Amino acid sequence: MKAYLYILYSSKLSVFYTGSTILEPEERLERHLSKYYRDNKFTAKSDDWEIFFVAECTSKAQAIGIERHIKRMKSKIYIKNLTIYPEIIQKLKEKYAP
Repeated sequence: MKAYLYILYSSKLSVFYTGSTILEPEERLERHLSKYYRDNKFTAKSDDWEIFFVAECTSKAQAIGIERHIKRMKSKIYIKNLTIYPEIIQKLKEKYAP
């Protein structure tokens, strides 16, 4: 089953949101923007989310593992480096391979 790690960015909040999904990333973004996940969720705080980064994973478990790793880093610089240094995401895929 195909799964994705995705990172959204809000310029209004100047913040990243990291998630994982089995949906297409664009569909998941639309759900966030339409407040499908209710008003009390983090992404409901802004209406300008855009896709910053997407990585296709081999399983939902791999996507969740990478998501948790990135969240534990608590670093905007680390997130930005994912786009600059593709070897980072490749190593994470290997580390969290099913």
